[in-house]
Amino acid sequence: MQYRRDRAPGASYFFTLVTFNRRPLLSSAERVAMLREAVRQERERRPFFIDAMVILPDHLHAVWTLPPDDADYSIRWRNIKRAFTQQLVPYLRGAPGPSRLHKGEQAVWQRRFWEHRVRDERDYANHLDYVHFNPVKHGYVVRAADWPFSSIHRYIRAGVLPADWGGEGMEVPASARE
Repeated sequence: MQYRRDRAPGASYFFTLVTFNRRPLLSSAERVAMLREAVRQERERRPFFIDAMVILPDHLHAVWTLPPDDADYSIRWRNIKRAFTQQLVPYLRGAPGPSRLHKGEQAVWQRRFWEHRVRDERDYANHLDYVHFNPVKHGYVVRAADWPFSSIHRYIRAGVLPADWGGEGMEVPASARE
């Protein structure tokens, strides 16, 4: 069965990428910096806007907006995953399984990623909330701003969200908690 992705030039998309076997490969500031560098390099080659992003130990969520004449997010994620993997290989222990070896892959990322084209302003707001609330949902922090690897800090600096958003006693949309 061939998986068909939604491709609309200039659209905003929500993504989820997961590490292979949910290994906590993104659990240090050093590794997050490696991933950020891979993203920076790809944005230089193929521009896109990062509306929101959170990096957790074993997965990440992002909302991107692509340029008006471009719908190719797959090549961007492939290049980001490849660049990060190349930086990470010296730190990995053990060989990948036979299937991955045959395809020249490392056991860093799940082969695919999940994408959802953002449909409207409400859908966009719900996905931004989901991204920013995710560290709280997974029990890493008590309030969203306490997680260091999140775009929520940009939203707080801009005055879009209060510093205590997503904390105890703060109302967070149900869509963020799901």
